[in-house]
Amino acid sequence: MNPALTDLWPIFGLRVRLGDLELRPVRDDDLPDLVALVLDGIHDKDRMPFSMPWTDAPPDELPANYLRHYWEVRGRTTPGRWSIDLVVRRDGEVVGVQGVSTQDFLVTRTGETGSWLGQRFQGQGIGTRMRQAMCVLAFDHLGFEEVTSAAFLDNPASLAVSRKVGYVPNGDVRMKRRPEECAVNRGLLLTPEAFRRPDAPVEVEGAAAVRRFLGIDAGADG
Repeated sequence: MNPALTDLWPIFGLRVRLGDLELRPVRDDDLPDLVALVLDGIHDKDRMPFSMPWTDAPPDELPANYLRHYWEVRGRTTPGRWSIDLVVRRDGEVVGVQGVSTQDFLVTRTGETGSWLGQRFQGQGIGTRMRQAMCVLAFDHLGFEEVTSAAFLDNPASLAVSRKVGYVPNGDVRMKRRPEECAVNRGLLLTPEAFRRPDAPVEVEGAAAVRRFLGIDAGADG
């Protein structure tokens, strides 16, 4: 019998549930829905919430760029450097992506969260809950000792989500955001002690296999 895809790539076996939200690793079958959501709009065109302005790409180039990004992330996944990007669904409908990335995790036990949410789903509390779900996965199931994030000062919605979850400011940096545009990016830090957990329980499946795959703890349960 041939092995299942989740046996070959255990990250695909992750499942995180929080109320009406379900988070699963991005697969190729998810990419058309995600591209459609991106093209429908993540932010106003006169704003740029991302340090890498990937949404500025022409509409005819953006889909291929987006696919290349996820294929590249998978291709470079090793215990020394990895990212887990989860497609977020509310009641089965794709609403965005929540991820965490890290380098030298076995030594540092830290990583950075990042996310995006379709514009029509913003302002409904989804961003806070999907970040909380990711932080439960990180702290309780993957062995993180801290989690970082960042947002530009002119992105109050993202900063508000971080504040609600328990992140604290961790330094400001002036950086190039778009050609000839400088913006201040605020670093943020979250520890397990400061983490403000969601009111509802978070269910996680498949974490033990991911820990073994990434060399975190071959004997972990989850």
